[in-house]
Amino acid sequence: MTSRERERAFLVGAPLAIGPALIFLPTVMFLIVFPQVAHGRMIGFFILPFCGFAGSLGLWKLALGAVQKPWGLFNVLSFSALAVVLVIAGYTGLFLALITLRI
Repeated sequence: MTSRERERAFLVGAPLAIGPALIFLPTVMFLIVFPQVAHGRMIGFFILPFCGFAGSLGLWKLALGAVQKPWGLFNVLSFSALAVVLVIAGYTGLFLALITLRI
């Protein structure tokens, strides 16, 4: 993988991985668990598969960009974006676990 391909993998993969990770928790909470709008559950069940597909594609691109040699700036940036997604997934899982205990 050339440096240009790694750059493209980071620039495409980071928004595709981080965006759906940030959208997942509000979608579940405000559209599925406690619907705030009319037909919220239907909208939520329509949005979640797209979030899952976009997130998995973004993670795939970031993972490919993070492990390719020779090491450079975009390897570090891809790895950092993966760490950000890991933190987002951690607090999302913790929050959803706490909500299930409360319900």
